[in-house]
Amino acid sequence: MPYSAQHKSATRNRIVECARILFNRHGFSEVSIDTIMAEAGLTRGGFYNHFRNKEELYAEAVASFLNGRGKTWRDEAGVDPANGGPQTVRDMIESYLSDKHLGDLEGQCPMIALPSDVARATSEVRTAYEALLRAMIWLFEHNLPDRADKREKAIGLAATCIGGMVLSRTIDDRELAEEIRAISKKIALDHIETC
Repeated sequence: MPYSAQHKSATRNRIVECARILFNRHGFSEVSIDTIMAEAGLTRGGFYNHFRNKEELYAEAVASFLNGRGKTWRDEAGVDPANGGPQTVRDMIESYLSDKHLGDLEGQCPMIALPSDVARATSEVRTAYEALLRAMIWLFEHNLPDRADKREKAIGLAATCIGGMVLSRTIDDRELAEEIRAISKKIALDHIETC
């Protein structure tokens, strides 16, 4: 008896979430289809019932963050992307540059965990990554007060948050990493105070 469409969708979602976590931990090249399927409790043969190849799964894993783990993370932080106003911008900055986010390797934003991988990936993957960046810029832009330079400020905030976390995540000197995050947070928060 064939599986229902609902079962197939749930299985696909499980594969995507397992892949997202594994890619965050290890990067694209270090994670095999076999590893992903084993983590999802499935066999390799079932992979091709859902995806053409690993790159397609990678793109979907990156894209899934926005309305999956990313939504959970925003909800926990009290970030209301559509109607939060300047307080949402502050909450987003505080939460994005937090110790908790830095330490959450499995749930971390792909913009922090995967930039080098994505730079070498297919255009489908880069498009999914770009969509995350555009969503962050939109959140900032939509919730900042109306000004001529609102978009410029939103892009600067996104770059400061992501860049501060990428550097903090990739260096061994924890004292310097903390200093980078603290200064990035200060710059970002000071940036919105000038609005």
